[in-house]
Amino acid sequence: MGHSYLDGLFTLEGRRALVTGGSSGIGRAVAQALCAAGAEVVVTGRDTERLGETVHALRAEGGTAAWLAADLSGRQGAHRLADAYTQQYGHPHILVNSAGVNIRPPLGELSEADWDHTLDVNLHAPFVLGQRFGPAMAEDGWGRVIHIASQQAVRAFGDSGAYGVSKAALTALTRSQAEAWSRHGVCVNAIAPGFVDTPLNEAVFRDPVRTEAMARRTMAGRNGGLSDFAGAAVFLAGDACAYVTGQTLFVDGGFSVT
Repeated sequence: MGHSYLDGLFTLEGRRALVTGGSSGIGRAVAQALCAAGAEVVVTGRDTERLGETVHALRAEGGTAAWLAADLSGRQGAHRLADAYTQQYGHPHILVNSAGVNIRPPLGELSEADWDHTLDVNLHAPFVLGQRFGPAMAEDGWGRVIHIASQQAVRAFGDSGAYGVSKAALTALTRSQAEAWSRHGVCVNAIAPGFVDTPLNEAVFRDPVRTEAMARRTMAGRNGGLSDFAGAAVFLAGDACAYVTGQTLFVDGGFSVT
C-alpha cells in the first residue's frame, strides 16, 4: 500500500513539464527531479551544447527529456519559446520558471539597459509564459506553475538591486497568477532558495569568507546544495500540492528566519 499511496501523491507520470533555465543550476536540479518522478521534461536555455548534455544525462537516468533553445531577454523570445513548445507538444501541465540573470554593479552604477534586461528575463518571461499557458491549464482543470524566486524577494543584498526587485515582483506575480487560476485547478507557487553554489552565484562563492559567513547564518549550518530542491519541486508539481497555492516556499536551511 505504501508505494501506491506515495505514487498517488507524488507521481508525475503522464505530465509534461517545461523548465526554463533547465540546463544549469537549480533549473537543472528541478528538471532532473521532475524527470525522475515520471514527467516528460523539456529544458530550455541559450547554450545548445549544455542543453544537449543535460538531456543526454536525463535520458541516461531513464527519463524522457528534450530541449528547446530559447533567449528570454525579450518578450518576443518568450513568445517564440511558447510557440515552439506548443507546436511540438501542446501545452505543458507543469511550467517551471528558473531562467534568471543577476547583474551586480552597485545600484548607483546600474544602467537602464541592465535594469531592463534583468526584468525581462526574471519577471517578464514568467509573465508571458504564464499568459500563454495558464489559461490552457485552467481549461484542463489541472496545472502547476513554479517560479524560482530568491531571498532577495524579502531582503536586500549588496550590488544586486535589480535582481532583488525582479524577485520580489516574481513573488507578487505568483500570488496574482494563483488568484487568477487556482479555482480552476492550477496551483502557482514559488521556491525561494538560500545561498546555493550555482553559476549565478559563482562570483560570490569565490569569496570563502563570505561563503562561510552565509553558512553560519542558516539554522542548518550549511549552504544549500542542488539536491535540496528535488523534494520541494516534486511536491509543488504534483497532486499533493492541490491545496497549496500562492505561496513562496523558502528552501534555505532557515536562513530567512534568522
